[in-house]
Amino acid sequence: MNTIVKRAIVGGIVSTIVMGSGTFILGQISGYKALELLRNSMSGINMLCNTVILGSTTILALMLTLLGLSRSSESRLTDRHYKDVLMIAKADTILIVAAVITFLMLNLPIRESEEVVRSWYQTIYYISLGMAALLGGGFIAVVMMLYGTITNVILIVGLNIKDHPLISNEGAKEAKEQEKKEEQESKAD
Repeated sequence: MNTIVKRAIVGGIVSTIVMGSGTFILGQISGYKALELLRNSMSGINMLCNTVILGSTTILALMLTLLGLSRSSESRLTDRHYKDVLMIAKADTILIVAAVITFLMLNLPIRESEEVVRSWYQTIYYISLGMAALLGGGFIAVVMMLYGTITNVILIVGLNIKDHPLISNEGAKEAKEQEKKEEQESKAD
């Protein structure tokens, strides 16, 4: 596992724990009954699901641009770069599916049901908070992976760094040969 993924996983886990424990503590301090907590938190969790869905689908679409930049680079990139992009796409797709499922599950009219035992509301409330924390942490992890990958592309394509670990040796040799050709052509002129 490379540094980009390790950082993203740590960031996602830390943010999930912080968000989950923060909302749990606030739920314990507030003194509301579980049904009231559930009613008050549903709109925020629904908004989070919508935000994650919108953001993740946008990220997935913009990754095509990232691939286009990677392919148009003068340097040949290693397979590691494309595996990183693939990992981001997979994680992002899983996040979209989880957000859609969470959104659909939390929009069931469970609050209006007379058949639901009151003790279930507390369980549903904590499950919804857990899912919201996981979605938030997952989104942060995807953004951190994307940031690391974009930083590498900027260094390679934008700043034209030739000794980057993601540039293959074949690509570096070809780039040096191309530079020599250009120098010889400019001297000949």
